[in-house]
Amino acid sequence: QVQLVESGGGLVQPGESLRLSCVASGSTASINDMGWYRQAPGKQREWVAIISRGGGANYAASVKGRFTISRDNAKNTLSLQMSSLKSGDTAVYYCNAQTYVKATTYNYWGQGTQVTVSS
Repeated sequence: QVQLVESGGGLVQPGESLRLSCVASGSTASINDMGWYRQAPGKQREWVAIISRGGGANYAASVKGRFTISRDNAKNTLSLQMSSLKSGDTAVYYCNAQTYVKATTYNYWGQGTQVTVSS
């Protein structure tokens, strides 16, 4: 089992920056990929960025060049540095961790943190 707790959300103006953090606890040694997802009102949850245990990262086209994902395996933390924020980035952001045990992938989610971009 893995527990995830996000922090860092808030209200910012367009063009500003914000940094989200996620702390993992529990069976952290079994975590492979970690990522950030978001869900805007009335929309489905969508993938934002993912990072492997080795540090390889991929980004959704909508955030590439503006967001940077990073992780510290020793501290069991995941971060998302968001820059040049737009109103379209407004959503609840969720931290995700994947483990792979006995040929089965498990997904764990945090409770979410609200990011609102508005003037």
